[in-house]
Amino acid sequence: MTKQERYEALLPQIESLVSGEPDVIARMANVAAVLHEAFGFWWTGFYRVQGNELVLGPFQGPVACTRIPFGRGVCGTAWQRAETVVVPNVHEFAGHIACSSASNSEIVVPLLRAGEVTAVLDIDSKDFNTFDETDKHFLEQISIWI
Repeated sequence: MTKQERYEALLPQIESLVSGEPDVIARMANVAAVLHEAFGFWWTGFYRVQGNELVLGPFQGPVACTRIPFGRGVCGTAWQRAETVVVPNVHEFAGHIACSSASNSEIVVPLLRAGEVTAVLDIDSKDFNTFDETDKHFLEQISIWI
């Protein structure tokens, strides 16, 4: 099954898990679990905007950084730009915050509500060049439901 086919198969499951659920933390928790299990990513989770920093939310994977300042690292950069950031090699990303030395590539998708970033979906891989336009397209679609 291709990556696109896996995402297409997951969309109905994710939509049914989040539709009608009023609690954003519950939606984030289930989305992180589904994506993490389906793709076997190293780390899959959310950071929520609280003041001038991102605060760790629901996730799957090893222990993570708890707080990330605005504009710092891949997560803070995606928040600052209000756009998805795909990093083929995190070791070449200026200012990368290494919560885990095992992470080699990353994608961060901002969750936008009324034009404001309220959280980010952060996914890390142990492999280089894991994420591409397919991931960006489907993860941005999923982020609208959270």
